[in-house]
Amino acid sequence: MADRALTVAAWESLFRAQVTILRALAAEFPSDIISLNEYDVLFNISRAPGRRLRLKDLNRSVLITQPSVSRLVDRLAGRGLVAKTPDPADGRGTIVALTEEGFALFRRVALTHTNAITRHVGDALDDQELRELIDLCDRLRRSVGPELADGSTPVADGGARERP
Repeated sequence: MADRALTVAAWESLFRAQVTILRALAAEFPSDIISLNEYDVLFNISRAPGRRLRLKDLNRSVLITQPSVSRLVDRLAGRGLVAKTPDPADGRGTIVALTEEGFALFRRVALTHTNAITRHVGDALDDQELRELIDLCDRLRRSVGPELADGSTPVADGGARERP
């Protein structure tokens, strides 16, 4: 078992690095075009087969809570960036699909965002360190249990919510 003080120091360092980098990325993000939360939704849908994702699965992947996702998806649909349709496999579910306009906007913003990520992360670490960072972060995520490794986190009442 790892030393407790070292474990806390490592956590503090990881947490502060994340917050510092997120602040830098947020400052450079083209928020006049789209918010970071809207980008997160488009990003997750863009990675799904056919650029379509069940709303239930989207809720597990994004960094905001379920009620916020539903409202955000409705706003994106109103802007023509996504389309919502009933899930043919489950009438109670909803499929959210990226429209061509939504994908074009996502790609334009992704280029700017990727450049910022590269400056703040890729320029600080070499390729081997980046691979190690991916491995370490994946191991940390899996260590909380397979039921939470998909991005949800435990809350005080024993339930789960999306990542902060």
